[in-house]
Amino acid sequence: MPDKTNLTEAEWREKLTPEQYRVLREAGTERAFTGKYEKNKAEGEYKCAGCGQPLFESDAKYDSGSGWPSFTAPADQQAVEVNKDESHGMVRTEVVCSNCAGHLGHVFPDGPGPEGLRYCINSAALQFEPEDKAGD
Repeated sequence: MPDKTNLTEAEWREKLTPEQYRVLREAGTERAFTGKYEKNKAEGEYKCAGCGQPLFESDAKYDSGSGWPSFTAPADQQAVEVNKDESHGMVRTEVVCSNCAGHLGHVFPDGPGPEGLRYCINSAALQFEPEDKAGD
């Protein structure tokens, strides 16, 4: 894992778009079915839009019908951390980037796969890097 990213709030505001800042730094949520990666089916890697840390691989992505990109597991369990989230009158499990502490989304126990988890992640928190097909 890279060294922890510690920026001031002013530096985060300069680095991120307003929507990325709202999601990553203020634990916001984009509206369902509006994120640019919700329907993405390309092969590649999803990285944190805040710090570039690899988070999820395309082979773990699936269409949950929730309106947000959904994954069965992170690329590396150490890439994400989870916190209890009691906001909005609900109890959920928040998912954050382990490197920059950016809010990514939430994880729910209703997913497919061996662990039965659904990592429901905001597109604004992600940066997609397509798999390099050159030389294949």
